[in-house]
Amino acid sequence: MTSVHDRKGGIRIGVISDTHGLLRSEAVDAMEGVELIIHAGDIGRDMILDDLKSIAPVVAVRGNMDNDAWACRLPVNDTYQVRDHLIYVIHDLNRIDLDPCAAGVSVVISGHSHKPSVKTRDGVLYLNPGSAGPRRFKLPVSVAFLHVNGTSVKAEIVQLNV
Repeated sequence: MTSVHDRKGGIRIGVISDTHGLLRSEAVDAMEGVELIIHAGDIGRDMILDDLKSIAPVVAVRGNMDNDAWACRLPVNDTYQVRDHLIYVIHDLNRIDLDPCAAGVSVVISGHSHKPSVKTRDGVLYLNPGSAGPRRFKLPVSVAFLHVNGTSVKAEIVQLNV
């Protein structure tokens, strides 16, 4: 488990998924100023993570399309502590291996579907940032942000103009 130490005030975390080897300049611009970037898998190329690391520290999980040797070092799922909030990250929500509520998880981040969504269920925030890579069908190209301030955590999806 990774812990994020922050300065006073709120923390803005960039959340990205399903880049599939394409890191758009619009996604890079959107991530400017965040204190952490979480990539929820289907990264596509290790250089994507290197490019994101030039903006902020990056944590990432492996997606179902991340099969190259570089991706083997990435976990399939992981948890991160941000202030009082435990964040669980997995690429495919259908493969979740725990009960988030029982495990004390505040936020579950996933990707895979390419459909951006924010839902709250049993007090747990579920966030899918959608796909920031190649457009799939008529789905939007998007990223998301988590805003952690005190004991609250809120999610925001941002559609990229591409």
